Amino acid sequence: MSLSVMRRLWLVPFLLLALAGCGSIARLDPPPLRATETLPILGLQNARFWLDADTAPLSREWLMMQERQVAALPPGARGRLPPSNLLALSGGGDNGAFGAGLMVGWTASGQRPSFDLVTGVSAGALIAPFAFMGPDYDPQLREVFTEVAPTDVLVIGSKLRALLFGEALADTSPLYRLIERHVNEALMAGIAREYARGRLLLIGTTNLDLGRPVFWNIGAIAASGRPEALELVRRILLASASIPGAFPPVLVNVESGGRAYQEMHVDGGAALQLFLYPPGIDLRGAGAPRLRERTAWVVRNGRLDTEWSSTNRSIISITGRAASTLLHFSAVNDIVRVYLTSQRDGVRFRLAYIGTDFTETRDQPFETAYMRALFAYGEAQGRQGGRWLDALRPIGSIDPSAPR
Repeated sequence: MSLSVMRRLWLVPFLLLALAGCGSIARLDPPPLRATETLPILGLQNARFWLDADTAPLSREWLMMQERQVAALPPGARGRLPPSNLLALSGGGDNGAFGAGLMVGWTASGQRPSFDLVTGVSAGALIAPFAFMGPDYDPQLREVFTEVAPTDVLVIGSKLRALLFGEALADTSPLYRLIERHVNEALMAGIAREYARGRLLLIGTTNLDLGRPVFWNIGAIAASGRPEALELVRRILLASASIPGAFPPVLVNVESGGRAYQEMHVDGGAALQLFLYPPGIDLRGAGAPRLRERTAWVVRNGRLDTEWSSTNRSIISITGRAASTLLHFSAVNDIVRVYLTSQRDGVRFRLAYIGTDFTETRDQPFETAYMRALFAYGEAQGRQGGRWLDALRPIGSIDPSAPR
């Protein structure tokens, strides 16, 4: 995002600190702390993963994924899995138009692979289901990221009233309707089918009560056959893109010990800007028959360089600049973590991002003209096919490859 837009959205939580206690909206209690990690969702123990703690549940899911892939191989090819491609899609608000355009252009290049794993956070979460399902869903990507106006995503109400008595500045019911239109039974059936073939789709949110990132196993939820699964997936996608304070949080109904509770989930970017797999999973330990060439494709829906800005001596200007700097280097650190983990595991690393050659601006978030221009920029980059970086040069104002 541009600095001005980042300030408008991510400055909100800082301003709300000054108004804490002015008012609150009733909700059910969150589940007991000790029960939360192991709480079944839709009766599933593998519906989500807490990746800042024990990575064993995701490790088991990973091994099951590979076992399903092996079982799907022709008899003569058992034990010889083909190359594996892993895709991580970052947050970025309306800059998600870049990643969407990149996917469409990549299809046109004839080089876009099928991904064994797709992860999405925030704006990346809105791209992830379509990227996971493949080129047949490119029209949906184009529509969602080029045919929307600001009013198709959010409605801004009274700012003073929201600050004093509400939970957010904007109403995201238009965004929910957009999600509802595209995330339907047909998409869920397709995701469930691909999950059975050994592919994973993980969407990240932040559990605000716990202050922890959680990644939802969308394939397992889709394959559960539960009637509530579709609504849950829609709410997960909405939560992943809900910037706290700017957009309302999403409440997820859960049950523990026969009692109803509600978890509060917000933008996955509040905890992580992007994610691939935790360092606790060592792909080299997957077993010799399953060792194969792997490539990590990382899409940063934003820039890597820091944008210069004159900062006025005011609370809003100083706090806004600090918030945008925090988010920028949070994304940088996430990219570095993925890079180092992939290097450790012998996974090839590829990175795409918005370069300094994209110069379009906008006056407000989700302007149609801006998103169309950025989608076209990403599409052109995808068609070229050769602009993926394989090393971290540069990251922000630091070039790790430079001599010391």
